[in-house]
Amino acid sequence: MHTNSKNSYFFMVRNIFKGLGIALVTPFNADGSVDYKSLIRLVEYQLDNGADFLCILATTGETPTLTADEKQRIKETIVSLVGGRVPILMGCGGNNTAAIIEELQTRDFQGIDGILSVCPYYNKPSQEGLYQHFKAIANATKLPVVLYNVPGRTGVNMTAATTVRLATDCKNIVAIKEASGNLEQVDEIIKNKPNTFDVISGDDALTFPMVSCGAVGVISVIGNALPKEFSKMIRLQMRGEYDAARKIHHRFIDLFSLLFVDGNPAGVKAMLSEMGYIENVLRLPLVPMRVKNVQRMSEILKELKI
Repeated sequence: MHTNSKNSYFFMVRNIFKGLGIALVTPFNADGSVDYKSLIRLVEYQLDNGADFLCILATTGETPTLTADEKQRIKETIVSLVGGRVPILMGCGGNNTAAIIEELQTRDFQGIDGILSVCPYYNKPSQEGLYQHFKAIANATKLPVVLYNVPGRTGVNMTAATTVRLATDCKNIVAIKEASGNLEQVDEIIKNKPNTFDVISGDDALTFPMVSCGAVGVISVIGNALPKEFSKMIRLQMRGEYDAARKIHHRFIDLFSLLFVDGNPAGVKAMLSEMGYIENVLRLPLVPMRVKNVQRMSEILKELKI
């Protein structure tokens, strides 16, 4: 393979983020400091139970509340621990294009296999603005780029047409984490995308229908706590065993809705705390799950024999 030129490198880029990806939480101690010991234990648990890749320092990791030093240490800890066993996708996005480009050019990405970049939030760009934003990011790095469309958080939806345009024009844009909740839009992307581009579910509850439509996996919140069960569902689907996969999907429906009722990652941190993996601590402006919802979650986990 010749990679001497920029174009030949980009031509060979393929998406390696398939199957069960974990949208990794950041465990905190009771005093609010990062709990690196629990982070290591949690990553090992996920790798031992079916995780295919990790997505670090993104929304579920409460990244806006982390300092630059904490982000660097978390990244180094995970890269060292994983040791190449699975790919690592790292969050790198925002609503200031120039600042993201500077980060791509100055930040340490050693051991990172790709970046996840969210649609710009708050300033609500047009579709042309979204296209130019992501094109500039793609041109600023040789790393594979996974787009992240989550209009419920950003205030703007990237249309299927814009996604396909980016996938066609930017060869290192390899996938999109689609969390619009719009299956018609997902279907349109899958129908019109280049063969080198993949769709990844960004919504646990919609993973079964999205994979059935042609998505290649999920970047999962519930996977933090239940990687074995959730990865089994995806593997069954990939083998065409839809009835068995659907049973797992239906088994977790109540849990899916409860997981996000008090925001993310409050639900999954409460679940992990109930399971004994981490302290139930979040950093402001996020707060822990309400007690009545924790109690209901505990009941569901007992019913599921987890």
